[in-house]
Amino acid sequence: MSSSVYKQIADDLRQRITSGQLAPGDDVPTEGELAVRWNTSRGPIRNALAELRQEGLIETTRGRPARVVERKAHQAVDVSIPFTRWARELGANPGAITQELSLRRADEEHAELLGIGTSDLVVHVVRLRLLDGRPTMLERLTFIEEVGRSLFEHDLDAVSITEALAERGFGYSDVDHEIDAVAADELDSRLLEVDPGSPILRLRRITRDAHGRVFEASDDRYRSDIVRFTVAASGRATAGGHFIRPIGG
Repeated sequence: MSSSVYKQIADDLRQRITSGQLAPGDDVPTEGELAVRWNTSRGPIRNALAELRQEGLIETTRGRPARVVERKAHQAVDVSIPFTRWARELGANPGAITQELSLRRADEEHAELLGIGTSDLVVHVVRLRLLDGRPTMLERLTFIEEVGRSLFEHDLDAVSITEALAERGFGYSDVDHEIDAVAADELDSRLLEVDPGSPILRLRRITRDAHGRVFEASDDRYRSDIVRFTVAASGRATAGGHFIRPIGG
């Protein structure tokens, strides 16, 4: 019975938050008020609040009522999903403002990541990604020439690069992700509208095709006040190694 009650309480509060009836910054009804409304003890109420806190909908502080927080968009990093589709699944309107599309010689870093020579050409893309018009992520994408050249045929403000490349036969078959936090540089600061040096989330990606060839290296930087990363893991990789590994030796 108590399990059913706490679910009902959580569902009711969640609906009030997502509908805007309880807005970011508003206090959630106190445990006492909820106990009277639902004619229940405080145990189910605390379980309901804990569930909403886990979902990132509220925050709790000792000595004061729970408060609604501005919800962060969740980005799963154990799967690869195009930003455009991810945004639409969130119910948000995706946007893009291309800053750069260029053909250049690979620098040492990208030559190593892509498994090519420094004399080889690569296609470099810098795009600001938006959620409902709000600057959310700055992506720096570098492709081997064979793959990236087709991007010059598209309006990159209007297409999903992942989907456009897939239509050309360059499917994203295998992806390695690496997550860390970095200080916003001048470009990050200006385009993401954050203070210089403020912490932002970085997701670096190496992408392979069905034949195991690396064709993309990316560096995506997210505003940490809008997005948080989530990982679903069963504990160990099939080869026996840990999904989470320490940095350094």
